[in-house]
Amino acid sequence: MRIDAHHHLWRVLPGDAAGPGPAPRAHDWLDDPGLTPIRRDFTLDDFAPAVAAAEIDRTVLVQVLPDVEETADFLALAGRDPDGPVAGVVGWVDLTDGRTADTLAALRAGPGGERLVGVRHLVQGEADPRWLTRPDVRRGLRDVGEAGLAYDLLTRPHQLPAAIETVRALPGMTFVLDHVSKPDIAAGGLEPWASLVRGLAAEPNVFCKLSGMVTEADHAAWTVADLRPYADVVLDAFGPARVMFGSDWPVCLLAASYEEVVAAAEAVTAGLTEAERDDVFGATAVRAYRLREST
Repeated sequence: MRIDAHHHLWRVLPGDAAGPGPAPRAHDWLDDPGLTPIRRDFTLDDFAPAVAAAEIDRTVLVQVLPDVEETADFLALAGRDPDGPVAGVVGWVDLTDGRTADTLAALRAGPGGERLVGVRHLVQGEADPRWLTRPDVRRGLRDVGEAGLAYDLLTRPHQLPAAIETVRALPGMTFVLDHVSKPDIAAGGLEPWASLVRGLAAEPNVFCKLSGMVTEADHAAWTVADLRPYADVVLDAFGPARVMFGSDWPVCLLAASYEEVVAAAEAVTAGLTEAERDDVFGATAVRAYRLREST
């Protein structure tokens, strides 16, 4: 089974809610002029041809907005078809309001609630580089861990020290690093990102997504050779058994087609054994998110 462990869906306002996909919502982040090419609707119907062509069997749908209603919407969408492509949803809840456990319980009790496999917050946008170490955040994270869910770390390199401290403080929890923590691939520098990623990987309760690299590279001129040093660091630090492929579709479309993203991931993992590639393209996601293996 081949799994894309990281993609998104959205409908923008004004919009029509017909067909399989989330309800239309305000996406102010898409007002950035550089994001104009993806300021449109992206639904499961749009995604289906790309995953079929790449022979991807199942996917993990990841939150876009800090909005519990979006998460409920995603869960209902995933639950509509028990054998459909979305095997799991990484949603959003407010970690700081003191009601995280209750919110998670309510989501799980709703339509498709059994597909909730993780939680994510847009930490990359927090001004405080130590946001993850705040007592109210840690309290919410403990609730996520006690619910048996993974927590996706969406960080930039300068936020990794706080991520390392947090992972060490919660050794019984599963963490997943998104987009290899967004190093500046376009500039070609590895440090201090590489040392920080190795520090995070030293903690056994952390997985890493081989995702989001093309959008950190030169959108118009990236090559597999540009991505390979970063992939090599991640694969060496975490080992293939803790690395999983994610496309970051449709954000990846700013720099590459879905086919090109899959091909790049296959290229940077070509030196692995067949069993190791099976980990990266499926088995690791099943373990990290406790996905049901049936299709």
